Amino acid sequence: MRNPLLSLFLSVLCSVCLAQNQADKDAIFSVLNTQVAAWNEGKIDRFMEGYWQSDSLMFVGKSGVTYGYLSTYENYVKRYPDRATMGTLKFEFINISFPSAETAFLVGKFYLSRPAKGDLSGFYTLLWKKIKGKWYIVCDHTS
Repeated sequence: MRNPLLSLFLSVLCSVCLAQNQADKDAIFSVLNTQVAAWNEGKIDRFMEGYWQSDSLMFVGKSGVTYGYLSTYENYVKRYPDRATMGTLKFEFINISFPSAETAFLVGKFYLSRPAKGDLSGFYTLLWKKIKGKWYIVCDHTS
């Protein structure tokens, strides 16, 4: 009698975990889609809403490591001062995993179409943390 009950319990548990995992994926993809829309409208401040507003936010790029939400925001504004430089952003999602219920790791590719300035593309890895029920990027490595 124990094995059927244990099997049933594990099946229900796995179903709940898979459903939660899909809900978390959907929430993260929603944040990323909002970021793309904001970027393509030239609204860096709205794009930044996907990042953790903390001095502990880490951004790693070709210029090195930047700590803090404000510093990351200022770097975006400096590097992309106008719509022509910002271009049109597109993300491709390669893989997402959940090392824990409150942490996600996403690998993707970005495409920045900029006819006047030259196109850019590269890869990114994002570490996400679920904070007060909402997903935020806490570490971004873009190259």
